[in-house]
Amino acid sequence: MRFTKTLLATAFLAALPMMASAESQFTTGITTPITASAKVDFTIVVPKIIYLRVGTGTNLANNVAVDLVTFTVPAANIGDSTAVAGTGGDLTGGVVTARVVGNNGIVTLSSSTTGNLTTGVAAEAIPYSQITTTPAVLTSATALPAPALASGATTSIALTPVNRVTNQDARWTYTYLNNAVAASGTYGGVNVNGGRVTYTASMP
Repeated sequence: MRFTKTLLATAFLAALPMMASAESQFTTGITTPITASAKVDFTIVVPKIIYLRVGTGTNLANNVAVDLVTFTVPAANIGDSTAVAGTGGDLTGGVVTARVVGNNGIVTLSSSTTGNLTTGVAAEAIPYSQITTTPAVLTSATALPAPALASGATTSIALTPVNRVTNQDARWTYTYLNNAVAASGTYGGVNVNGGRVTYTASMP
């Protein structure tokens, strides 16, 4: 029995170096000062992320809401190049919140459309070049620029990161230029008649 206990105690003592995960140091002597030191190593793992918000949303979270911006042209100003402000958008007045966050290099921000805005009749069309996007500072020091809108095309801009990190936002104000007389009717809509713009952010 005593022999068994001795074996167990020896095995336990032998396992102690393997069980310990922190460094220790014992010092003795008569000098001044007397010191002992120990070290700890740390690792922080940060995943790669990309986040894009245009309009209603929650920061760094998913939201499926799609905002509708509407331009109503006054009858007395149809086609006279008097710019028309919008209604709607999460900031109202045709203004939306835009934000991009990425942490692995240059972010490419794009806008895509399937074609002109129409009334449902192909010949009755308003090109996306008639809608401008004007950025203004929101919370970041530099306003997030906006890719131009173009009918049936994708336009892109590159966002320059700092230490591979991009974190920019802006107030984007949409305006209808109203440069031509258009047939009466409602052009575009909620994902109909070419009314939807899809924004995409991509990163290596």
